[in-house]
Amino acid sequence: MPAPPTPDAIDLAPPQDTEETARAELYGLLARLWLAPPDDALLAQFRVAVTEAPEPGGHLERPWHDLVAAMRGSTAAAARDEFGALFEGVGKPEVFVYGSYYLSGALNDRPLAQLRSDLAALGLGRDEARMETEDHVAYVFEVMRYLIAGEDAGTCNLEQQRRFFRAHLQPWVERLCDAVQAHPGARLWGAVAGFTRAFVEVETQGFDLLEA
Repeated sequence: MPAPPTPDAIDLAPPQDTEETARAELYGLLARLWLAPPDDALLAQFRVAVTEAPEPGGHLERPWHDLVAAMRGSTAAAARDEFGALFEGVGKPEVFVYGSYYLSGALNDRPLAQLRSDLAALGLGRDEARMETEDHVAYVFEVMRYLIAGEDAGTCNLEQQRRFFRAHLQPWVERLCDAVQAHPGARLWGAVAGFTRAFVEVETQGFDLLEA
């Protein structure tokens, strides 16, 4: 599997980038935000980030403004505390971020096995040095980024994106966003979840048009 993003690897896409590059950058940004709390470097990027949405006047405009405002209003310490309280509780966390939990009600269940099979067919596999399983939302987003931005046209193409999105992202990410936004302690991640939901809705509509 592609290595998950690190703070230094995230660049907010400038306006002159192509639509596909912007999509890949947004998937990468969301993967970064769901994987770990933002550090000072990422927060600094948001302090100078453009406030215009990736598509001004579109479905992402308000959620993007909310995300930028939440990132600018946070500190690295506050983000760490919130991330830990939501996703890293001792025993059962407040919010699970794994697809199997939302698809089957159990961790490490059949949806994870199917995901691993589909990743193997794409020539991807788990980095054994990482603790998170492949159905962690950050890893699913990172696979989508790879399928958009990767150089192997046989694997990285729109049809593979559509198949992977339909099977391993669309069926459950909205429920993750519901869980986060319903939690009273989700301030920064409430905004992350709001932007995630809106972005997934835009992607869903785009893939719907492909099938029309």
